[in-house]
Amino acid sequence: MSQTKICLIVCTYQRPVAMLALLQSVSQQSVLPSQILVIDGSLDTATQECLDTKVLLPIDYHLVAKEHRGLTRQRNYGISLVAPEIDIVCFLDDDVILETNYFEAIAHTFNQYPEAKGVGGFITNEVVWEPATQEHHNTNAYYCYDGFARKEGVRYRLRAKLGLLDQTPPGIMPPASHGRPVGYLPPTGKTYPAQLLMGCSMSFRKEVFEHCCFSTYFEGYGLYEDADFCLRVDRLGPQFVNTQARLAHYHEPSGRPNHYKYGKMVLRNGWYVWRVKYPKPSIAQRLKWNATALVLTLIRYSNALTSQDKKAALKEGLGRTIGWGSLIFNRPKLH
Repeated sequence: MSQTKICLIVCTYQRPVAMLALLQSVSQQSVLPSQILVIDGSLDTATQECLDTKVLLPIDYHLVAKEHRGLTRQRNYGISLVAPEIDIVCFLDDDVILETNYFEAIAHTFNQYPEAKGVGGFITNEVVWEPATQEHHNTNAYYCYDGFARKEGVRYRLRAKLGLLDQTPPGIMPPASHGRPVGYLPPTGKTYPAQLLMGCSMSFRKEVFEHCCFSTYFEGYGLYEDADFCLRVDRLGPQFVNTQARLAHYHEPSGRPNHYKYGKMVLRNGWYVWRVKYPKPSIAQRLKWNATALVLTLIRYSNALTSQDKKAALKEGLGRTIGWGSLIFNRPKLH
């Protein structure tokens, strides 16, 4: 079998230091991408100057004009530049650092599952997992899955008490949405089926882009644009998460929206991707979605009293409230 040819697309905005760190980890890979596209929406040339002087990899760099800025637009711009011989297109956020076998593990998964349309990786630095014991199983303070346990968040514990949490596996969207993300898959080294990959670490067969592109509904920062895309890819074939494709995600603060705008996007974009998967939910599912949205908004308001960044929590709570209310009079149009 010929070697799988990979194109890496990294979309960036005002993050030269983070971008440099990522590309240094790419240079140390056991399997190197055949093509590396950097699609820069920055308002200056700082990233370009940094990469020109400090990166030895062959990079196809593009500083895009205003009409191509924004995560979804930049991703679509990058897709248009993928070389004909490429098999797999990988997307990484500019604030991740790869372990040395990342691309090798991604390529192995596509070869192992010929029917796979998408494959995601495993983030190592956001959650502390430990082997699950009977003590973990006996308390609601921990979430247990496939032999491992992690601390359960307050929002999930409260939702469980209120009957607003089902047992859908991580990475699969339940009928009322608000499921667990793939970050709830444990570090077993296994490969798991998933419908929702993480935007910071997702790869697709190139043929997927003959049928799908990233929706321009998600302007700018584009919260949940990755979920929207993955749900449409899921109609074409299965997707997986390989927990051996490991990387760290450092959530660079620059280039992110303010907390009020973020809160609005959580509700409006969350509603949008729910309806992409379930365009005609039942009344029970609608009630459950709205009840969960209410609980999560109230929790965010409570954080304005208890968290260290009280102002940010209050702004996000207000954004969620306005975004939720806007769904009554101005619902997003599905594309």
